[in-house]
Amino acid sequence: MTAFNEMLLASFTTPMHVDTNPVSMLWLLPLLVSFVVVYKATKVYKIRPYPFIRESAVLFGSILAFIIVIALVLYGVTWIMTDQLPALLNKSAF
Repeated sequence: MTAFNEMLLASFTTPMHVDTNPVSMLWLLPLLVSFVVVYKATKVYKIRPYPFIRESAVLFGSILAFIIVIALVLYGVTWIMTDQLPALLNKSAF
């Protein structure tokens, strides 16, 4: 039993490798759906199917749109800092 407990605890201290390619970023969607459903379920007094699904879909879309906008902004800042800015700093002002 001790070896099992040690193995179980060790699995929580070893990080899992997750790629950062666009396909692996799709794992964000099920996580986002679970957050939205749990958040909406805690905020409404009575869950009725159609309004709950509609409000959850609106919240899912707005959070996803915000994530995409922020990702594009961060990508743009990274592009400027790594590609454009060094070229500008190496040029003479005269």
